[in-house]
Amino acid sequence: MKKRLELIDFQKGIISGNRAILSQAITLVESTLDSDQELASQLVQSLITHSGKSIRIGITGVPGVGKSTFIEAFGKMLLDLGKKVAVLAIDPSSQLTKGSILGDKTRMENLAADKRAFIRPSPSGTTLGGVSGKTREAMLLCEAAGFDVILVETVGVGQSETAVKNMVDFFLLLMLAGAGDELQGIKKGIMEMADALLIHKADGENIEPAKKAKVNYQNALHLLPNAEKNWNPKVLLASSTTGLGLEKAWELISQYKDAMTENGFWETNRATQRINWLDYQVQFLLGQAFNRDPVILKILEAEKPKVRSGALNPGTLAKSLIQIFLSKK
Repeated sequence: MKKRLELIDFQKGIISGNRAILSQAITLVESTLDSDQELASQLVQSLITHSGKSIRIGITGVPGVGKSTFIEAFGKMLLDLGKKVAVLAIDPSSQLTKGSILGDKTRMENLAADKRAFIRPSPSGTTLGGVSGKTREAMLLCEAAGFDVILVETVGVGQSETAVKNMVDFFLLLMLAGAGDELQGIKKGIMEMADALLIHKADGENIEPAKKAKVNYQNALHLLPNAEKNWNPKVLLASSTTGLGLEKAWELISQYKDAMTENGFWETNRATQRINWLDYQVQFLLGQAFNRDPVILKILEAEKPKVRSGALNPGTLAKSLIQIFLSKK
């Protein structure tokens, strides 16, 4: 039986950039075992001072837009620029096994083979926003391991992408041209959250449609000003096949960081995200304690048939259960 690493082993391995130990550490923070959660909490706390120096980029887009293809091409370009890149690829979860369905590591083989890169697919589970419930901890561990750029690939648009926005510095939305009425094909709310739009697969016969889509999107973004950051989102063309736009995308992200650092939004945003993380953890731990309480479980087992049949209002039962749970504390 393989011996579990001690706290000091995790700390030394991560700080030295050991990818195998980093992977084990992320597995630890994703574990639901009480003993693992306690060790994971100690580990994350001990590495906080080693984190915070990377650029965290959220990448989302409709299914088929080529997120993984873009991330591999973009990541390889960043490696050529001397950056260390970590990719947290959040896969949709099987409703039966709760595990990852796609396995992004198999879709980014060239990038995964480079020792300067780290790719970690994680199941999204039941978390909204197409991200793993432990993505924040995973980012912090990757930063402590010395990665300069953290790319978070989400399942795709359609859920509450606010979850992604609330944990990254830059939010990149990938789009396709020539797929119908683009401006009606995406929610206004997601466009408002995007710091940049990238029209992907702008190559071959799709070049002209992509150029037209760029104009349409740029005009639409002018109607969505962001006074909080004093930043006007840009629209770029890109092709992972030809390399078009990859360097421009990085230049834009770098410009964004400089501008947001200068006006103070960069640190203000990260401070807000830390409070959001606190709120999430409180809700998660309360929910975990509630769902493990033997008295609650016994009542649920007895009362669920009434809810299922329509004889008992779910809200009434929920309120009663909360009162019972709180009265025991």
